[in-house]
Amino acid sequence: MQDRGTIKWTASTMMMPEQTAMLKKYFAETEHKEKPILDEQQLADINMKLQCALHNDLTVKVKHFKNHDYYHVKGKLKMINSKRCTLQLNDADHTEIAFENLLDVTVL
Repeated sequence: MQDRGTIKWTASTMMMPEQTAMLKKYFAETEHKEKPILDEQQLADINMKLQCALHNDLTVKVKHFKNHDYYHVKGKLKMINSKRCTLQLNDADHTEIAFENLLDVTVL
């Protein structure tokens, strides 16, 4: 006779699908990140880098906040729209980022 060993006592076999879905949702919510508040010096630094990259047609790496997480996008600046308070990158997705969601800019 061959025994199943510890396989029969694993948690995944003892949990209902509703429980696993609820646990996945809970862990996703606990991993939410908070948007940091930038001070005046950081905002001025980001503005200077964006202006330099736009006028010299340089590639930038932009760190921004969206959907409770941090994202990095790389591309050239297509335009800065001061009326809508957004910037648009000339990358594969033509990403548009609101100024309020900018966290950091690196000129490459």
